[in-house]
Parts: sequence; structure tokens; C-alpha cells
Amino acid sequence: MTNQLKFGIQTNGIKHTSFDAMPSINERFLMVKETGIFDYVDKTPEDNEIENFKLASERYNIPIRAGGWFYTIGDHKELLEKNLKTAKNLGSIVHNVQIQSYNTEGRIVSDLDVREAYLEAYDIGMNLGVVPCFEIHVNMCSEDFPRVSNFGKLIEDKGIEFNITLDHSHVIFKIDNKKEQKIFNTGKKIERGELIIDPFIKGNIVSEWINNGWIKHCHARSSIPNNPINIFGKHPNGSIGRGIQYPFKKPKKNEYNEIWKESYLEPWKECVRNLLIYHYKDPKSKLGQISTEFIPNTDYGEGCKYSLFEQAIECTNWMKKTWETVKNEETLGL
Repeated sequence: MTNQLKFGIQTNGIKHTSFDAMPSINERFLMVKETGIFDYVDKTPEDNEIENFKLASERYNIPIRAGGWFYTIGDHKELLEKNLKTAKNLGSIVHNVQIQSYNTEGRIVSDLDVREAYLEAYDIGMNLGVVPCFEIHVNMCSEDFPRVSNFGKLIEDKGIEFNITLDHSHVIFKIDNKKEQKIFNTGKKIERGELIIDPFIKGNIVSEWINNGWIKHCHARSSIPNNPINIFGKHPNGSIGRGIQYPFKKPKKNEYNEIWKESYLEPWKECVRNLLIYHYKDPKSKLGQISTEFIPNTDYGEGCKYSLFEQAIECTNWMKKTWETVKNEETLGL
């Protein structure tokens, strides 16, 4: 039997431009329902939103299949347990876990620190029926890409499965990006042949994660090599948004300040294709769902004039068509 796959949307992206007020919870679920293309939403709500999320989910018959949060090792366990219980309450089956690079003492986390935090999350989550998934993400320890395999091996040595949330936009935007490649000496690692981030080159890091069978959940936000920085987004310290979001759908005139070419998206799309092919071919593939995540945050779409929601719709339509193409081609042996 063919592996199944569901497609959803992160609720922060259920709005149009970043200048628009966030629609109410009910309105967001209604918007999702009216498209007819999303199977679920992805969110860990604030405490005061939980009941409204449950009500809207039931009203429109749209599951809250996934959620997520970021954690600082040292004071993470209470928050992690709380969020996993919220996930169970909402009916979620996975919880996306981002582990920050530094612990509460300001020390960079070690591989063993990450292993212990993952094992804690796994124990709590599995008892609740919610699978924690370690996310590939900037500003987190996973931004040092080669370390992810170290984490996985340490965890598997304990007899525990390693589950990842793949967000490969965080890899793709570093291709040919001199500034971004300075972080964690990524550029040096590429020069020494220790790391390949181009998805068209054999042995690349995203394919390694896919072929290890680690991908349980996926976030889909398109980005391109040397992705334009987000000049409209500023952090509290005045720094400009890093730029980890590129429109999937061609923006209308004056909606985007950079040149848009569909061909620029090919490296990002190649990772999706590779993931879908793996998921179809391997009966042991753990991937269950992909959530679009076109969001209005500073490093992403803050100040954008294109519709985040329309981008998510276009991207999901492409992924669903690509999934059908993969299934047909593999069935025919093409």
C-alpha cells in the first residue's frame, strides 16, 4: 500500500499581507476550509486560545495535526511537558522541537545535551501519544548542519528513533551566501568537503537526512540560493531580517522588491521532490505530513505586500501535483 501524505498550513500564515491584522481563529479555520486543499492546521496556541482552537477545529472538521515551540536547555522541561500536553489536548500527533544553540548559562549546547533533551522529549511525548520532532532551523543548534547527524547517531545508539522536522529553506538560503556561511564556519566546511548543501550534488546534507529515514514532519517555505535579505524587517537590535522566504507564486507588480524568477526555486523544489520520492519508495518512511509556513516574521515575510495565504495555497497545489506525479512515475517505472 502506498504511503499516505497529508498537507497542512501553519496558522501564522493564514493571512494576506503582513500589514493585515491576524484574522480571528474562527476566520482562519474558515479560510482554510474554503480552499478545500488543506488537510489540517499546524499550531501550538497560547493558553487563552486553546479552547477557541478546539471549537474551530470541530466546527470545520479541520484537525490540528501538528504544533511546535523553541526551547532553551536548562529550563526547557516544564515548558516542553506543558506544550506536549497541549498537543495531546488538541489531537496533534507531532510536536516540532527547536533547541536553541545556547543553554541558560550562555554555553553552547553539546551533542550530549541535545541527546538528553531529545530523550526527555521522547519519553514525555510517547507517553502522551505525541511524537517530538527535532527541527532544522536557524538560531538553533541544528543550524550547524553536520551536527544533526551526530545527534541522530547518539540517539539511535540508545535504541531510540530519531525524528526530524525538515525545513530545508534554512539550508537552501545559505547556498552562495557568503555572510550566512560564516555562521558555524559553514563556508569552511563546504570548502573542506565536509558539507554539501547544494541538493543537486550527490552526498548533500538534505538527502542524507532524508535517506537516513529521519524525516517525520516537514515545513514548506520556499527560499532560493543567496536569498534576498528582508529589508522591510528589523529585529529589536536594529539588524535586518536574514531573508529565509522567497515567494513561491509570482508576486504582482510592486508586491516584492526583488527580481522574481521561477527557475530560482529549483533547488528548493528538488529537495521536496527527493523527499516525496523517498516517501513513496520506502515503506518504512515516517513522513506523515507537510505544513506550509509562509510567515510574517522578521527573518521571513515581515513587511511583505504579497499574500502569505495565496503563497501557501500555490505551494500546496504544487506539492500535491508533484506527489501525484511521483506516484504515477514510480508506479510506471519511469
